Amino acid sequence: MAEKPVILVVEDDADIQRIVEDALADGGFEPAIAASGEEAITLLKGRAAKYCALVLDINLRGRMTGWVTARQAREIDPAFPILYITAGAGHEWPSQGVPNSILLQKPFASAQLVTAVSQLLNNGTPPLSPKDPA
Repeated sequence: MAEKPVILVVEDDADIQRIVEDALADGGFEPAIAASGEEAITLLKGRAAKYCALVLDINLRGRMTGWVTARQAREIDPAFPILYITAGAGHEWPSQGVPNSILLQKPFASAQLVTAVSQLLNNGTPPLSPKDPA
């Protein structure tokens, strides 16, 4: 059986986090949850898992916004797939979003989320590979 693509999710609203998690799992993905932008960057740098994409809210708890988190993720991997989800910051996407990203406005249907993630992955971006054991 093939491994499910692991999608790193950064969403600080527990209800929306569950919706995203369920939608991704139902869509054939393996969601991995980070509580903040800082935690997401730590996970991406550590490459403990083979993350295929980043789904993140813009307004997060902690010091880092979704915009900053995405830019740092792209410093780790310039082609890393990014999907922003937001209720109120979408108007900032043209100036703050990273190139070749997708923005999904809240509220959204589960199918829209799965379609957006699939679209990102089908653009041919290879996933971040786990670090080789030393």
